Amino acid sequence: MKKLQSSGKTVEEAVRNGLVQLGVAEDRVKIAVLEQPSKGLFGLIGAKDARVELELLPDGVEEASAFLQEVAAAMGLSVTVEREEDVDGIRLNVQGADLGLLIGRRGQTLDSLQYLVNIVANRHSDRHLRIVLDAEQFRERRRQTLEALADRMASKVVRSGKEIVLEPMTSQERKIIHSRLQGNPNVKTFSQGDEPNRRIVIAAK
Repeated sequence: MKKLQSSGKTVEEAVRNGLVQLGVAEDRVKIAVLEQPSKGLFGLIGAKDARVELELLPDGVEEASAFLQEVAAAMGLSVTVEREEDVDGIRLNVQGADLGLLIGRRGQTLDSLQYLVNIVANRHSDRHLRIVLDAEQFRERRRQTLEALADRMASKVVRSGKEIVLEPMTSQERKIIHSRLQGNPNVKTFSQGDEPNRRIVIAAK
């Protein structure tokens, strides 16, 4: 845990000086006042500045990013991790060469890493974090693939009148299929089975 001592004419100034050195906001540190300021004799002789100690609190997302880089290094990959906020929560975008190994077949490795990253992040956070892990824009490409699949299967159900059961998918992928077809007046969707073999069924209305 990183700690830093700083001083100033007042406790508030000492804290500000320390925050500047650490480059973080006040909510990222634990503050301990080591010494109150004193004016000294006649306000001049023996005057002392305030002295504080700032302890940098762990950041769940930073811990998750570090964990991810360690895992990638163990796989022989050199990656950088970019953080961004979106409607789904916090997105960590992994960049580097040969990320196919990190993504895995149909994103299975990426999904497993996302699960672990969320565990690490929430272990080091006092609020619940939801992290989406992505690499080489796989999530967007997978979404487009699933939406195209949903459209094709819906058309097939309408033509044949028979329901279609899709392959097992994660809850995140099932949500994409449901969302894509919820406005379709000719078909309905529902899930059946237990994880990890839960599947979507597309049926005629």
